Amino acid sequence: MQEVDKILNDIKNRKFKPIYFLMGEEPYYIDVVADFIENHVLTEDEKGFNLSILYGRDIKIADIIANARRYPMMAEYQVVIVREAQDLHKSIESLIDYVNNMQPTTILVMCYKYKKLDGRKALSKAVKKAGVLFESKPLYESKIPDWIVSQLKKENYSITMKGAVMLEEFLGNDLGKINNELQKLQLILPKGSKITPELIEENIGISKDFNNFELQKALGIKDYEKAFRILNYYAQNPKANPILRILPVLYFYFSKLLIYHSLSDKSNQAVANALKVNPYFVNDYALAAKSYTMKEVSQIISTLRELDMKAKGVGGNSLTPADLFKEILIKIAA
Repeated sequence: MQEVDKILNDIKNRKFKPIYFLMGEEPYYIDVVADFIENHVLTEDEKGFNLSILYGRDIKIADIIANARRYPMMAEYQVVIVREAQDLHKSIESLIDYVNNMQPTTILVMCYKYKKLDGRKALSKAVKKAGVLFESKPLYESKIPDWIVSQLKKENYSITMKGAVMLEEFLGNDLGKINNELQKLQLILPKGSKITPELIEENIGISKDFNNFELQKALGIKDYEKAFRILNYYAQNPKANPILRILPVLYFYFSKLLIYHSLSDKSNQAVANALKVNPYFVNDYALAAKSYTMKEVSQIISTLRELDMKAKGVGGNSLTPADLFKEILIKIAA
């Protein structure tokens, strides 16, 4: 994310702001910036007297202000980091008293996760004017594989696109979880390594053959034998592959295929934008469109809705997850 890179570069160059208000639904970048400030502004010797870590659940706004108004001891700056600041959301606007008259030798970092300031109110406007007001937004799942590639490239690693897709599929768009798994791989593999599906399967435990990516691909080209093997694997491992998680994946896949059929411009970038998918997947949709007509796709979507209701106990109380997995293939292949 360019905004994060700019913040970190400014800190590296010791171009500090008196306040960093880090907010938003994606906690990963909030932690990245806060941790970077904690580790790069003060020397180890300076931290003893000049680094304060506070937690929102344990304090009041008055405590933050009192800490922020202190002078540094034998250092140019003091750093005050408020973790879990969202616990102070009911009184957060009263921080305006400090923001309007900040201590220039204090760097105040507010980690306001899963929430954001009201942009119409005074605090948001004041922080934006005097410091950094950063909103950390979740990445769309279609952007996650490229993010994984980018993160590894910074550390002198590479990864196959299938490997990146496997991680996204297994871990979702939780950047913190994904980063933890990437760090595990980097501990095991030497710099310059290329991370493959085989390495991911061996070291993280994600199957390179039995996953939703492979299931969609098999169904898309009507390789029902392979699709059966994957669904049978899911049926034998229902806790790791719950039916209520698999059905929405297939529903969204075929919904995107329906959109593909309706597009007049089927160039790679146009399709990727319309379907909100990584360009890597475009060819899979092109092949699937040759396998299923628009009418057939509409019927499959209707079938998946029915199966979803059965999985939730509506009209299919006697069906086990294994029965439903079999029915998915029977109905799609019909």
